[in-house]
Amino acid sequence: MTTLYNHRRTTDLYPTRGTSEAMMPRHDPVVWSPPGTPGPLGRAGLLDFERAGFTTVDALLSSDEVALYRAELDRLVRDPAIRADERAVVEPTSRDIRSVFEVHRISDVFASLVRDERVVGAARQLLGSDVYVHQSRINVKPGFGASGFYWHSDFETWHAEDGLPRMRAASVSIALTDNHATNGSLMIIPGSHQTFLSCAGATPQDNYKTSLRMQEAGTPSNEAITALAEPNGIRLITGRSGSATWFDCNCMHGSGDNITPYPRSNVFLVFNSVENRAEEPFAAPARRPAFVGARDFTPVR
Repeated sequence: MTTLYNHRRTTDLYPTRGTSEAMMPRHDPVVWSPPGTPGPLGRAGLLDFERAGFTTVDALLSSDEVALYRAELDRLVRDPAIRADERAVVEPTSRDIRSVFEVHRISDVFASLVRDERVVGAARQLLGSDVYVHQSRINVKPGFGASGFYWHSDFETWHAEDGLPRMRAASVSIALTDNHATNGSLMIIPGSHQTFLSCAGATPQDNYKTSLRMQEAGTPSNEAITALAEPNGIRLITGRSGSATWFDCNCMHGSGDNITPYPRSNVFLVFNSVENRAEEPFAAPARRPAFVGARDFTPVR
């Protein structure tokens, strides 16, 4: 049975998009399950996630599975109907497809990946409850000029614009091509998940229409990034196709442009606790569309 959006409202623990930037401590757990809870992520993985805000899995998918998901990604990107769909986001300059959202609804192949126990089981293990998909997408970074994603905390956006009340969501980025140090791979600031960065500036109307191409609202200052990176530096996440990175919703992360000949394509899945369902936006004039921030809270089975 589908669980639909309701109009409840909780106290805003993480005010943002005001007149000035500010840092505040996290009020929520990082790993919500009790210690020793069984699941796909072992003890070392859970400890890494708790401490650094992320953990990597060297070989989540086999080479045959990578080939299956990569072929499906290529099919979606080539499909004229997908390009014409509002769920497809194109590069500002080249007009190549940058992302396709809600892929678990568009594609049965990616829907099966969401239900894979290696994936959804790890999400339940981290979040301590049943989970639903808050967002899914494929990110395509073809060579020779695909643009990056500037530093940001996903939670800041999901709280401000989608109404997620607490830090009880986790993302997994699964590599469908090799992620090199040179082709625009993910960068994370270890430990940044413990600090909420309240960003300055109001959210424009229909901000998602531009932010999915180039984010401006909800981005930190240079001084804030420097302060967050000072204790532990910046970690560049590389790995072979089939590897995966789980990271906390409040990790400060970003990626650079890809000016190499080597594409970088990943599938990106966001799981949110069913006990942390989206409400009204905390700092935006209206909710974003459901393909960006889900309003169907049906648990993944």
